[in-house]
Amino acid sequence: MEAYMSSIGSKLQMLYTSDHASVVSMNLFVALLCACIVIGHLLEETRWMNESITALIIGVGTGIVILLISGGKSSRLLVFSEDLFFIYLLPPIIFNAGFQVKKKQFFRNFMTIMLFGAVGTLICCAIISIGAMQIFEKMDIGPLDIGDYLAIGAIFAATDSVCTLQVLSQDDTPLLYSLVFGEGVVNDATSVVLFNAIQSFDLTNINAVIAWDFVRNFLYLFLTSTMLGVLTGLVSAYIIKKLYFGRHSTDREVALMILMAYLSYMLAELFYLSGILTVFFCGIVMSHYTWHNVTESSRVTTKHAFATLSFVAEIFIFLYVGMDALDIEKWRFVSDSPGTSVAVSSILLGLVMVGRAAFVFPLSFVSNLSKKSPNEKIGFRQQFIIWWAGLMRGAVSMALAYNKFTSAGHTNLRANAIMITSTITVVLFSTVVFGLMTKPLISILLPHPKYQSRSLSFSSDPATPKSVTVPLLGEGQDSLDDLGGRDIPRPSSLRALLTTPTHTVHYYWRKFDNAFMRPMFGGRGFVPFVPGSPTERNPPQNQWH
Repeated sequence: MEAYMSSIGSKLQMLYTSDHASVVSMNLFVALLCACIVIGHLLEETRWMNESITALIIGVGTGIVILLISGGKSSRLLVFSEDLFFIYLLPPIIFNAGFQVKKKQFFRNFMTIMLFGAVGTLICCAIISIGAMQIFEKMDIGPLDIGDYLAIGAIFAATDSVCTLQVLSQDDTPLLYSLVFGEGVVNDATSVVLFNAIQSFDLTNINAVIAWDFVRNFLYLFLTSTMLGVLTGLVSAYIIKKLYFGRHSTDREVALMILMAYLSYMLAELFYLSGILTVFFCGIVMSHYTWHNVTESSRVTTKHAFATLSFVAEIFIFLYVGMDALDIEKWRFVSDSPGTSVAVSSILLGLVMVGRAAFVFPLSFVSNLSKKSPNEKIGFRQQFIIWWAGLMRGAVSMALAYNKFTSAGHTNLRANAIMITSTITVVLFSTVVFGLMTKPLISILLPHPKYQSRSLSFSSDPATPKSVTVPLLGEGQDSLDDLGGRDIPRPSSLRALLTTPTHTVHYYWRKFDNAFMRPMFGGRGFVPFVPGSPTERNPPQNQWH
């Protein structure tokens, strides 16, 4: 009996020690998050640094300190988990991007963004996969099959849209921000969908039937993910418009908006779709309809709540990646041949640069052919910045690499360890070097006076909440109803339809939105008159204009 009680006591002591260690780790991690925010604020005026790079450097520095204190046994407070990344950290970042993005610019360049994000990612993935297959087989790094090489292509084709948010300004360079960030979101979604498709198909015996199934599955995931995001956003708008929670409690409508946004992502994961695409388009739809159906105080609250959650998640990710980069277990496998690891990292970085150049410049040329106005065309300097800013690799690449080459965060094969350490090296190098150089590069290639006049026509009124007050294709400075302050004439012929497709789509969308969508789902100008609502004090016709 005494032995039994002693055993229970020792287990409870171990459990207590483990829990206390977790509390200590979380305390240190939260303290580091606070330090990143404070240091990022102090470096706000510099043109070189931003919070992402600051968090990454602090993470690496902390990892070195922990490594020294632990005698080389460990370098991290938390183990990198792809579930933590994809389920908890990525959704608020992507949702807020859709919620706050300038819709006029995004949809004006929608075809170019889709061309870069979808077609460009496939081209980049193919070049990286073929290059890796040709070179790595001669280096004898270990057994890798065709599925592994295709997965490597998908892993390194994924750009870092999180870091893009930090290094580009939506107000200073609206066209570049719209193209690079929009492409980044679609690129991440395409890479994840492509990676999952590669994992689910047996590509060792590929033929025409398997190739067709692969393409069909890819398109199905892409379209259904987008439609699920739109549908979830519309459902949230309809519920809040009909029930008007704000007359009793603004907390309820704020909570419902946040939970519905997260539900869209989890539904996509439940049905094996792309949560990134789903939550992004849910954010766009909710900013166009749902946001206008809540009270004034809830609008301010949701705007800052989404932005704050996104900001903290971004800092968390880079701190997390920086700290995990020095995990001694993975580096021990490549310690006997450091030259091989450096060579693999250099080759992958070179393939990333070549793969990106192979689609940015040709697809920019194709995009420019469809644009008549010189102001709408993508100049060579802008193309170079698009190429450069998209070279950064981040947490999406890390998460996919861990999924493919580790088991529960651990690896026991030399080839897998080399791919993990190479991914870490590419992520650190590209984020710090390319991230640090992007802002100075923009100031050199696009001097401020040159693009300031263009940015003025796209920026919203500084007196209004930034970006969020602007509907998807609604009225106002950043809406798509108003193109340069002119009324959009009805297309008079098929020729006019083909020569001005953007204006034509805007014309018919505005008619459809005003006639059917806004009366049903709310939005600007269609908030119901309910006792206790803002419309009781401010008539609807004056509230929105």
